[in-house]
Amino acid sequence: MSNWAEDAIFYHVYPLGYCGAPRGNDLVSAPVPRLGRLTADLGRIAALGFDALYLGPVFESVAHGYDTVDWRTVDRRLGGRADLMRLCGEARRLGMRVVFDGVFNHVGRAHPWFRALCETGIDGPGAARFASLRPGRSPYGELFEYEGWAGNYDLVKLNLRDADAKAETIGAALSWIEDYGVDGIRLDTADCLDLAFMTELGAACRAKKSGFWLMGEIVGGDYRKWASNDPGRPGGPPLDSVTNYECYKGLWSSHVDANYFEIAWSLKRQFGEGGIYEGIPLYSFADNHDVDRVASKLDRIEHLYPLYCLLFTMPGIPSVYYGSERGAVGRKKDGSDWPLRPGIDEALASGRQVDLEAAIRALAALRKASRALRRGGYRELAVASESLAFERGIEGERAVVAVNAASKPAALELRVGGGASVWKDALNDGAAFRAVDGTLRIEVPPTWARVLLPA
Repeated sequence: MSNWAEDAIFYHVYPLGYCGAPRGNDLVSAPVPRLGRLTADLGRIAALGFDALYLGPVFESVAHGYDTVDWRTVDRRLGGRADLMRLCGEARRLGMRVVFDGVFNHVGRAHPWFRALCETGIDGPGAARFASLRPGRSPYGELFEYEGWAGNYDLVKLNLRDADAKAETIGAALSWIEDYGVDGIRLDTADCLDLAFMTELGAACRAKKSGFWLMGEIVGGDYRKWASNDPGRPGGPPLDSVTNYECYKGLWSSHVDANYFEIAWSLKRQFGEGGIYEGIPLYSFADNHDVDRVASKLDRIEHLYPLYCLLFTMPGIPSVYYGSERGAVGRKKDGSDWPLRPGIDEALASGRQVDLEAAIRALAALRKASRALRRGGYRELAVASESLAFERGIEGERAVVAVNAASKPAALELRVGGGASVWKDALNDGAAFRAVDGTLRIEVPPTWARVLLPA
């Protein structure tokens, strides 16, 4: 595992939406430097405690960014190479790492490779770059059939075992390191990518830049197939981290159903002693560009506060999707993801929880100050329908987290064992609590939390 990412707090941006770009690209208009809006906002983002920036697609596409036309040309709706360099340079100046979205599983129909295929047919010189070509007729009328991602024929699947396809995609990733100094790549639809390709990509990127981080988008399955704490070893998983969709679901539904047993079960199964992902820092989130905003999924908006307390204190690498730091709302509409991807002003205006920013700032500072919260193990202390307490610990450092989703205070008795007898609440007012015979008796405020550190 790359050390920097395990200690990071991510701010996730979908640039085409954040910067107010048009939904379509004619591929001929002059570039418009809309990335400047995000560059100007980096100071605000850093002040909230975020020290890593995950950028959704920034390279040339026709529509949403995942229908790639060119892996090396900045999408003209966002600007040009100089604009992206300024953005990455300003992020570095503020102490922020930068991660790009790597869309290598498929290309858009406007990609030059696919246009050439339409001219030469499946017996042409570039046909081997694509997966599953066969005689027939495509849904768009081409005289061949091809594989589209998840049945979407606007996204044409590549054959990443082909030498040309592999050389160009890995070469593009290396150019991002050289040109923009990126620190990592989030691999789109990683569950569809060839494991050998990801291993080769990782080796090339890590040879180019020490500590380079690879994270994969994985919705379901055993995450150990793709990620480990020793990525790229011979015969082993290729990635440093993957998206933790299991805990994403548990974070919101445990609040909606007044059932903290759900998220507690996942955390214990994944990260408790002998847990299946113990020691693997998964990428944690409450919402993103593909799912409804968490503020729109909760029945009680005040549940945002205990939810983010969990996100920042549970095992994993926390990430906040732009605008959600203020409780932005948004749901898919008629199958479209665009309502999840508004301009930043619209996103912030839709969120009414202005003081959530202060809560996130406090949680980020607390996480940065506590190695136990960043890297410690996980031990469940108590769970009920609307409360959960656990301990994080590593090499003599300990932290006790107690979260309460109820609308009234929660009285908890926690067996913390020997060692410290006095614990102070580092999240709130520094109130002290004394453990008697290894038991802490505390009261947790409504829809909030306590994070106790040994005094």
